[in-house]
Amino acid sequence: MAISTKDISELRARTSAGMMDCKKALDEAEGDMERAAELLRAKGIAKAEKRVGRSTTQGLVNIEAAPDGSRASIICLTCETDFVARTDDFVALAARLASRAAAVKAEDAPALLAAPAEEGGTDTVADLVQRMSGTTGEAVNLSMAATFAPVAGTVGQYLHHNRQVGVLVEVSGAGARTPEGQALARELAMHVASADPVAVRPEDIAADLVDRERRIAEEQVTAEGKPEAVRSKIVDGKVRKFLSERALLEQPFVKDDKTSVGQVVAAAAKAAGGDLTVVRFVRVRIGES
Repeated sequence: MAISTKDISELRARTSAGMMDCKKALDEAEGDMERAAELLRAKGIAKAEKRVGRSTTQGLVNIEAAPDGSRASIICLTCETDFVARTDDFVALAARLASRAAAVKAEDAPALLAAPAEEGGTDTVADLVQRMSGTTGEAVNLSMAATFAPVAGTVGQYLHHNRQVGVLVEVSGAGARTPEGQALARELAMHVASADPVAVRPEDIAADLVDRERRIAEEQVTAEGKPEAVRSKIVDGKVRKFLSERALLEQPFVKDDKTSVGQVVAAAAKAAGGDLTVVRFVRVRIGES
């Protein structure tokens, strides 16, 4: 099949590989973008996979949280240009949507969009977003929304000063509402913002993501000419390394890379005098899908 210049440019933006390498990978993958990216990584050509955002790649993240850590809501409002994202009206709307998410305990973006813009009103949150789009002349989207409100846990939150990155982390257990438990949740939120894990535990990582890494590892050891007898062990080692790098509890803690996040949680539980369990987290960054 014919490979377009647009496809080559997109793959190059995702991987930082050269134009000819991207064309060859797309040819080999018969135009499959994901497979082409895998081929480049397997060959050691791709420097990194860059997430591809939608056309609305600018915007703001906002968080509304209870002071006692009992609940928190996060939203991501996106637009096309940084200029619009910095206007007073856009900033005010992002704050309003975070407040409404908390008020209605919106679990996701569709739930928040369908919610009333204010108590007792007829307009919905979707109407507010649509009006902002009309006012600015840009596409404006509520890209995500989430609310954590555990019955017997605590929620840590982190919002970067430029409102481009936001994180919620839910911690449960007998020690969750103690000062130590609440401090742990806040520390983990800051860690997640920096380290970008994809799941809490290795076994929670999506099977298709693990399968992809295994395929890449197999192609790498084949290309390196490793003896057949040791290839499976090398592949298993590479997969284990991937899991440890992307699972939150296995990652080195950002404030002390000699200590794993799991060890930090265990130490906090001991100090709190009660068990602590990381239940879930959500991380959003402007420009990432």
